[in-house]
Amino acid sequence: MEKTKMRHFPETPATLFLKQQAAVFASHLYAYEEHGGTKVSARELDVEENCVVKTLIMEDEAGKPLIVLMHGDCKVSTKELARQVGCKKIEPCKPEVANRHTGFLVGGTSPFGTKKKMPIYIEKTILDLPLIYINGGRRGYLVSLNPAELMRILKAQIVEAALR
Repeated sequence: MEKTKMRHFPETPATLFLKQQAAVFASHLYAYEEHGGTKVSARELDVEENCVVKTLIMEDEAGKPLIVLMHGDCKVSTKELARQVGCKKIEPCKPEVANRHTGFLVGGTSPFGTKKKMPIYIEKTILDLPLIYINGGRRGYLVSLNPAELMRILKAQIVEAALR
């Protein structure tokens, strides 16, 4: 599909949430590739992968879910994250568990409009970026916004747990 014909953007729980919060954001559709991750979305939108923020659903030792927002080109040090948030252990949720917590399919997980309210942690250096691209609640769909806008809406806790 030509980009010029992609004028209609999906309405998702994430975009409804953003609109309820009077958020300033722009929509970006791209050709989703299974297991392509942020590398594909960055390439398709012609932006640095570091500016694409992935939404990771993890759980602590008691099975309580949490959201981690991380640069697309970084991994999360779960050991460091657990230490900073006062948990014994944090690990990624299984995809089907993440889907149940969020209401989104893995690959289309957004921190906005999740089914379950969860604590949200954001990598500190994301806040230094002028503009970030983050999932809009559907595979192949990102929204761009200012990190300050993201913080206003989500009230995320700042952590330093990136592995480059």
